[in-house]
Amino acid sequence: MTSMIALDILPAEPVPAVPPPIAKRRLPSWLKRPMPQPGMAYTSNVISDLRLETVCESAKCPNRTECWSKQTATFMILGNVCTRPCGFCSVPKGKTETLQADEPGRVAEAAERLGLQYVVITSVTRDDLTDGGAEHFYECVLAVRERTGAKVEVLTPDFLGNRAAISRVIASRPDVFNHNTETVPRLYHRVRRNAEYQRTLDLLKQVKDEAPDMPTKSGLMLGLGETLDELLDVFADLRAVGCDMLTLGQYLQPTPDHLPVERYVPPEEFDEIGVLAKRLGFGMVASGPFVRSSYHAGEMAAGIVA
Repeated sequence: MTSMIALDILPAEPVPAVPPPIAKRRLPSWLKRPMPQPGMAYTSNVISDLRLETVCESAKCPNRTECWSKQTATFMILGNVCTRPCGFCSVPKGKTETLQADEPGRVAEAAERLGLQYVVITSVTRDDLTDGGAEHFYECVLAVRERTGAKVEVLTPDFLGNRAAISRVIASRPDVFNHNTETVPRLYHRVRRNAEYQRTLDLLKQVKDEAPDMPTKSGLMLGLGETLDELLDVFADLRAVGCDMLTLGQYLQPTPDHLPVERYVPPEEFDEIGVLAKRLGFGMVASGPFVRSSYHAGEMAAGIVA
């Protein structure tokens, strides 16, 4: 489990500058994950039986073994095909799928079968839909809550800045509204294509403007060529729009066709950067190589969500 960063830990030394990229890298020892464990089959069967998608599989998450062994997963709605060609993401791109009206009920049933008390719902980006899939998010949140009584965190796309769509998701009253920043502004053009840094900040600000008590959350990947100063600027921008929670994890190249890893950030450096972020006022910070937006999301939210 990723632990929260303590306030009284000072960085031992200045964070080193980002070294030049290396064409071929071996995974360092701290990025090795265990083999499949008992319990994975049950989660897999539930997901398969209910014909659901998960970001665990589609995004090739390195934590899938651990999470599925504990009978938890992050549901990915709106199909398994994305309309944006982000350089870091392995979710398929191309012709999108027709929305399935029964998907909210199937997500709720899966949450019930898995015994989840905290449910994370994310999606592909659907720029082809007028509302970007906001109504579908709304229905999924309500269905899960009605069937299970679980707390629900949404991890949404930016809806192309459609304020009405964002308001619709807010109206479902998720316990946490999560939207990832992913990287620093300088790298958006190659990491997060067709997205805009300011649009992300505007979305998080809108959530706080419309629902001041709703916790907001964002996350970044490290190892794409960002500098410490750039990261600190992003942290400050996120705090300026009231972002409550921050996740920082290592980018891992899912296939040779995706952006290469510029640098593997050591665990102790993640700790140091997490301390700096915490001092800017985030209520909770999770910083480590395997941290992902929805990894141990329930435990992270426990200190924020009533």
